[in-house]
Amino acid sequence: MTDAAANPRQSRPNVVLAMLLVVYIFNFVDRQILSILAAPIQADLDLSDAEMGVLGGLAFAILYSTLAVPLAALADRTSRSWVITVSLVLWSGFTAACAAAQGFWHIFLARLGVGIGEAGGVAPSYALIGDYFPSNRRAFALSIYSLGIPLGSAAGVLAGGYIAARVDWRMAFLAVGILGILIAPVFRLLVRDNRPQVAAGEPVIDKPRLSETARMLAKKPAFWFLSFGAASSSMCGYGLAFWLPSLLQRSFGLTLVEAAWFFGLVLLIGGVAGMLLGGWIGDRLGGRDRAWFAWVPGAAFLIGAPLFALGIMSGSVMLAFALFILPQALVYVWLGPVLSAVQHLVPPPARATASALFLLINNLIGLGGGIYALGQVSTLLTPIYGDEALRYSMLLGLTLYLLAGLLMLLAGPKLRKGWVEEA
Repeated sequence: MTDAAANPRQSRPNVVLAMLLVVYIFNFVDRQILSILAAPIQADLDLSDAEMGVLGGLAFAILYSTLAVPLAALADRTSRSWVITVSLVLWSGFTAACAAAQGFWHIFLARLGVGIGEAGGVAPSYALIGDYFPSNRRAFALSIYSLGIPLGSAAGVLAGGYIAARVDWRMAFLAVGILGILIAPVFRLLVRDNRPQVAAGEPVIDKPRLSETARMLAKKPAFWFLSFGAASSSMCGYGLAFWLPSLLQRSFGLTLVEAAWFFGLVLLIGGVAGMLLGGWIGDRLGGRDRAWFAWVPGAAFLIGAPLFALGIMSGSVMLAFALFILPQALVYVWLGPVLSAVQHLVPPPARATASALFLLINNLIGLGGGIYALGQVSTLLTPIYGDEALRYSMLLGLTLYLLAGLLMLLAGPKLRKGWVEEA
């Protein structure tokens, strides 16, 4: 890693991490706000659970997942910070555009635009963290960055719920979209790329092309186990996160604002604890044996699934809240260790592209399929279970966490062989 003396234009690592976290918070505010606004949107636009599942999953995931790969390759070969800045402006603008939706296809196209913008945000951010933080601190740094998921989700749920309750759902979209646009120039001012500087006379290292990175990863079983394990967990996790506010209103009798507080606190308490714990444990155990970067998440998924089931089937709001906290922490443990491991399956210049290929599998399956699947199963079960159909749909979805746990355990030994040490 280049030091400040060798690269005088380098930003401070902690400032970079803080700004990346702020941008990631906006990323998840814009994603998660749709879940708390699902009920008023459905009432206003006359949408079914299956249609809301499309809006929350496929409408966002189609271009978000596929465009992330070429945009990450562009970031690897040009400027990672510029790609993130432009992406932030795009996804925030399309979030604001959701406020003008008059029907299913209007809001579908706006969510498609949000996915286009967010496609250029995450993988280049992972790579910037890899550039600024050494290997023995990277899992924890990635966990700090990943706090954007619970913090942004909680902020989206709480802000969206309050604004919708006091004004309407359209104003909620407009407000968070404008805030994201305003933060973009601040980010660009404070965050610079941290490329290794080549001294005079030294050969310039060619940056690997997308096809080269893809071939490199395709030969490593660890990449496939990690990717499909993460995708299975994300399919369940995104589905639960999107539909839990609706479950709280239908089956537990909470108001929109009460559901926002319930879910927001679960995300903040459980999510933050799980993120930090996963990164801390991953760095320490993974430093001794690379397999622990996968084994720690695997164990967390296997323990978390039955605890989630108890919470979903609980008849008490307070008991459900207590039961959701621990598994919410456990299912967030994977991010720091797994994201760090994926970056070590390729040489440093290919980090953003490798991360994007991982995210392609994770998000296309996890984000694209999970939310829609739970919504569709709920619609199919409604004639049998009525308002309780969503509860049973979510319960069936928990089997995906068990599959994720198994795949992560299988990935452990393969990581030892596929790991690329840094010079």
